[in-house]
Amino acid sequence: MDFKLLLNIALHLLRARLKQSVVAAVGVTFGIAMFISLVSFMNGLNDLLDGLMLNRTPHVRLYNEIKPAENQAVYIDKNYRNKVNIIRSIKPKDRGKAIYNCKAIIHQLKTDPRVIDVAPKITEPMFFISGTIEIAGLINGIDVVAEEKLFQLSDYLIEGSIQDLRQNNSIIVGKGLADKMLVHVGDIIQVTSPKGNLSMLKVVGISQFGIAEFDDTTSYTSLETAQKALEKPTNYITDIQLKLHDIGQAPAVAAELHKTFQVDSIDYQTANSQFETGSTVRNIISYAVGIVLLIVAGFGIYNILNMMIFEKMDSIAILKATGFSGRDVLWIFMLLSLIIGLTGGICGLGFGYLFTTIIDGIPFKTAALPTIETYPINYNPVYYFIGFAFALVTTAIAGLFPALKASKIDPVEIIRGK
Repeated sequence: MDFKLLLNIALHLLRARLKQSVVAAVGVTFGIAMFISLVSFMNGLNDLLDGLMLNRTPHVRLYNEIKPAENQAVYIDKNYRNKVNIIRSIKPKDRGKAIYNCKAIIHQLKTDPRVIDVAPKITEPMFFISGTIEIAGLINGIDVVAEEKLFQLSDYLIEGSIQDLRQNNSIIVGKGLADKMLVHVGDIIQVTSPKGNLSMLKVVGISQFGIAEFDDTTSYTSLETAQKALEKPTNYITDIQLKLHDIGQAPAVAAELHKTFQVDSIDYQTANSQFETGSTVRNIISYAVGIVLLIVAGFGIYNILNMMIFEKMDSIAILKATGFSGRDVLWIFMLLSLIIGLTGGICGLGFGYLFTTIIDGIPFKTAALPTIETYPINYNPVYYFIGFAFALVTTAIAGLFPALKASKIDPVEIIRGK
């Protein structure tokens, strides 16, 4: 039978039950709009949290961990029947935190095609002097150019400039630490290493990550200043940070570099496994809620088509009596369902985008996240494609069972019953 004719019949049946058809389309529209809004917001939130945590984490970190030596002294007492081994003197291996031959390692890593860039770092505990009080904290000696390139440290500065760290004897302190010490940009502070080395550093910036553990203890200075404050040589490096072109290779690259350079290594997935689990759970929840909304809309379409078939028994019998096959009737009701899904889907995409822009414009200002001004939204087109595709699939399945029922109606029994 002619497709255009079948489409015209489907549109006629749709207009005959216009109110119910509109309700079904609104259900699909609402389902898609809520799906897009929820998924866009949840993924925007995940992106925000990734920026606060994962983007500050190197894909691979090389360092020397303080741990017991692999070869321990063992005492075997032959008086015991089973010759029990008694391990004596378990002590950390005396190799220090410094990475041996670090400059050669950095040079080799920069030539690796898998590596975007390398950022050397010194991480050491420090005491910040505030009057007669010593505040325990952490100083990070960084290569300013590499650190900014890989981790965009300037995004987390609420005062000052990252480039000011290139000055001698300068430091950037966390917001919590600055509040404790009552210092501002331009002030001079005293820091003391665990070995008692005293240094006078000028505050050139204040950082805020929105994570109290960082903001209350962390500070940044240049590699040269950190080495001088710790009275270490110019080749003293405790961490080598890498970012890769393919983040999925991080575990394999970490294992390879551990064997090659004989240093400890950790990849970002291992370092942030709990954080990534939280992001995955949030994504599952948002997708699950959105899909449930679309399924509920599909049940609404199913009920409306079922009622329409019951009320249009005479029309279906006449169609089949005048030469329409069961397959033609099946297509009529399938087209009717798809029209509802298509109309509701297109409107849902529009309303979904509208809702997300409204959310994106709502002010979200907090002292803990100074760089965030509105609620985070991810406008990934994939979410719109998924929502629209799932709406069409849901409405097609919802219309299939009533359509199959209509295609099997025997016109003789209906006419005889009348």
